[in-house]
Amino acid sequence: MPTPPKKLRKRYENTEYPFVILRFEDGHEIGIKQGIAKSFDAYSGESIKVLALYDPTSSERELVKTRRADEFPDE
Repeated sequence: MPTPPKKLRKRYENTEYPFVILRFEDGHEIGIKQGIAKSFDAYSGESIKVLALYDPTSSERELVKTRRADEFPDE
């Protein structure tokens, strides 16, 4: 039986975009306003999409990058 992936506590600080959404593999999302940092739980090896939202009245999101959970700084 394979061992489950390690749970990690990571952090993301939004310094570049008006609003950023972190989208996780399981579908949940975390919104972060510019100038704010948030901590989150993720699993080792999990892919997290970083999406920028420039206009709050629009539902249009731009994919900025996709990063592995291990690449985010630890809390």
